[in-house]
Parts: sequence; structure tokens; C-alpha cells
Amino acid sequence: MASGIPLQLRNALIFVHRWMGVSFCLLFLLWFASGMAMMYWDFPSVPAADRLSKEPALDASAIHFSPQQAYARLQTSEPVSSLRLVTFDGRPAYRFQTGFAESVVYADDGGVLEDCSPTMSLRIAAAWAGQSTALAQVEELTEEDQWTVSEEFEDLRPLLKYSWPDGEQAYVSEAACEVVQYTTLASRRGAYLGAIPHWLYFTPLRKRASVWSRIVIWASGLAAAGALLGIVIGVWMFSPSKRYRYRDMPSSVPYAGQKRWHMILGLAFGPLACTWAFSGMLSMDPFPKLQSGNSDIARFQLAQALRDSPLSLAAFAAKSPQQALLETNSDFHTKELEFVSVMGQPALLATASLNETLLIPVTGRPRAELDHQSIIDALRKAAPPYDITETRVVTQYEAYYLDRKNLLPLPAIFVQFNDPQRSMYYIDPKTARIVAGYNSRSRWNRWLYHGLHSINFPWLYRHRPAWDIMVLALLLGGLSLSVTALILAWRVVSRKVGRGTVRHIQTS
Repeated sequence: MASGIPLQLRNALIFVHRWMGVSFCLLFLLWFASGMAMMYWDFPSVPAADRLSKEPALDASAIHFSPQQAYARLQTSEPVSSLRLVTFDGRPAYRFQTGFAESVVYADDGGVLEDCSPTMSLRIAAAWAGQSTALAQVEELTEEDQWTVSEEFEDLRPLLKYSWPDGEQAYVSEAACEVVQYTTLASRRGAYLGAIPHWLYFTPLRKRASVWSRIVIWASGLAAAGALLGIVIGVWMFSPSKRYRYRDMPSSVPYAGQKRWHMILGLAFGPLACTWAFSGMLSMDPFPKLQSGNSDIARFQLAQALRDSPLSLAAFAAKSPQQALLETNSDFHTKELEFVSVMGQPALLATASLNETLLIPVTGRPRAELDHQSIIDALRKAAPPYDITETRVVTQYEAYYLDRKNLLPLPAIFVQFNDPQRSMYYIDPKTARIVAGYNSRSRWNRWLYHGLHSINFPWLYRHRPAWDIMVLALLLGGLSLSVTALILAWRVVSRKVGRGTVRHIQTS
């Protein structure tokens, strides 16, 4: 009797795995296939690098109002938390952030932008896309569509969507008066092949954020459990001594046909299917208390030590924006001037591209980056009762600081503290910004989510196409496993449907 219990348990596990396979095989197939597309096509967005590339260089001769004069036009006493000088609709303009509000004041005549007219929106969209205003078709969106379904667009509605004959689409927020989403025919096709099926990002589902989140979490969690169950069964059934027979030969696998392939591929790629589904679930933050958690040394506290806020506009009176622009090299084409207070010293941060910046102190000459020791000293001063245990300069991407697209700035300053969570941060010495940070709770998430899901390891990223070859091989293996599961699932369902039909005929 006791000897029959393991067999009964095995049969029960096989039964559960079979029907979980029927339920999730198509989803696994979708995930592996779309994962290959996501390696090279992202969901359409407007990243900072693209925004800067679209902006024209600032024209110093067109700037006639100082920051203080422009702020006076707002007629407010709200402190300025951030200030940038940009080119807006072909004119230099200050963008003031005061509290939760953003205001635009033109730097050429001091005019305040009151609203974003349809004519202005059309000009902004056409300039962004490099298209003719005459060929644009406009549509006002008050609700989500496929490309503006996430919560980040909630406060930006209504949106004006401009479309051109070649498939380009630009979305302008009437609230922010800027392009907040941009798609092309190619980027939309790439999303339909990759991100949309991979994230289950279908508009009717995604617009119900809480429902979508629960569905993705439960689907990926149950899929991981089903894959893990398959691994357990496969290991249980596998015979190292080759006690089975296959084509009159000793075999370690008891099956033939698709079942045989499914077991072989399951033993080889089942762990990938399990960990990939599980790490995908982690991307939805199912355990927020475990994944985030506040560090004993707050990131805000350290960021404030490096860059003060709010700003004192009077501190910038000694150097006008025109003068700051003239101090840059002729080959440095400044797209934005950000007014910052770095460790108590006012400065203008000139940006030409994402990682091409120049810091221009109000009392001093431009410099490419800040003194590293001064940054460390500022952080040490803000850290008590804790202290810094390690500092170093990072000149190439490493385990906790890496980027497949090479967008994270280098060099960076690494700083670790002796607080209970062993907090560590990476600071960009060119801008005095904290660009990455981890504590004891988020470090494990880096490996269980990013490591397992994206296979993002420094060596692979540094030796492309090693990463591409490895990830594609893994995904093709997982895809093959999913195909065998789909074939077996079809047979199970067909058999059940066929039996049900026969019974119906016999009882009729």
C-alpha cells in the first residue's frame, strides 16, 4: 500500500501539470516569441535623449529677460523648485516649476504662456516630427488609446494627436504644451510584436490598471508554478540508469513522440520558463514591502545635500544666461540651461545631449565635472549618524550599474554607507545627480528580476553580440518547449471534446 502512494502522487502531479499546461502553454509561447522582439523594439515613448535631439540650440542673442525678471511676470510668491531655459515653439523660454505647477515665460519679450492653442500645438508637433503642418490630421483624445494608456498620461490629458501620411504620430498635451508621445509605423509594429503581447498591454485591459496588474501577477505566478511542477515531474521520471526502452534501446525518458520532446526540452529549458515567469511577476512589484523599502539613509536626504532646492534666483544675477552660453565652446551646442545650486554654489548646467553637459558656475569658468572629493565630502556631511565605508570611481559598467544601451553616465562615483541596509549609490560627477541606488531590499530584486529576466550581466553587455546569442538561444529553447506543450494541449483538449461529443450522441 505504501509503495503505491508515490505513484498516486506522481499521477496527481502529472494531472495538475497537464491542465496547467493546457491553460498556460499559449501564454508561454506568446511570452517567448514577444521576448525576442523586445530585445530590439521598445514600446514607443519620448525619452530624454530623443527630446534633446529634437530641440534646437539656444540662441543667446534672442534672450533679453533674466530669470528674476521672468519670474516677476508670474506674479506669484511660490518658491522655484526647478528652472530650465529651453527653446519653446522656436523662442527661448524659461520653464518654472513652482510647487505642482509649471509655467512658461518667454525669455525674448517676457510674455507668459497662458494656454496652448491648437495652432501652437500643431506647430510643436510638426517641428518634432519634421513634417508639414498642412498634411497633419488632428484628433482630440480625452481617453486612453493604445499608446497613451499608462497612468503617466493621466494628468496630461486632453491630448491632441497629429498624424501624417507616412504613419508618424505625435501627441501634444494641452496641459504641458509639449510632445508627450510619439510613434511611427515601425515602432507601432514593433510594439505589437513585442511589448504589447509580452505585457498583456491590450488597451481594454490595461486601462483598468488594478485589474491588469492582478491578472499579470496571477498569470505569471501560476505559470511559474506550473513550470516548476513540470520540472519536478521530469526529474522524478528521468532515469539515469536508462531503465526505459525507446526504439529497442535503453532510454532515460519513458515517452515517445511529442511527449518525449516535451520532457527533454522541459529538463533543458524548464528552469528558464519557471524563472522567467517568476521574474516577470516581480516586475509588477507583487511584494512592495520586500522589493523597495526605505533606506536608513534617505535618497532624498543625499540628493538635497548635492543639489539644493528651492532655488534663490538672486544667486544667479552675477552671470546672465547669455554670458553662460558665450562661455561654452563653439562646438558645444547648448539645448538647455538648467539653473542649479550644487552644494550651495549657484551654477548653470548646459546640456547638449543626454550625457554631454557642461557645468558653468556663477563665479567661475565652465568645467566638465565636479571635484570628486567635494561630492564625497558633501555626502559624508549629510550621512550622520552613519558613515561612508567605501568610495571609488566607476569607469565601466558593473554588476549594479549597467545599461545595455550605454545611456547611464560614465564615469560615476560609487559610495556605500554603513547603515543597517548597506545603502549604496552611484553619482554622476558631471551633474551631481544620484543616478542609481540600492539597499539590502532592492539588491535581491536586481538579481531575481533584472538578472533572471533580462540576463543583464556586465560581461555579456560588454561583449555584444554575446548577450544577443545567449538570450536568443534561451528564448528559442523556451519557444520550442512551448510549441511541444501547445501540441500536447491541443491533443488533450481535442480528446476531451471528442469524448464529450460521443457521449452526447450516445445519450441523445
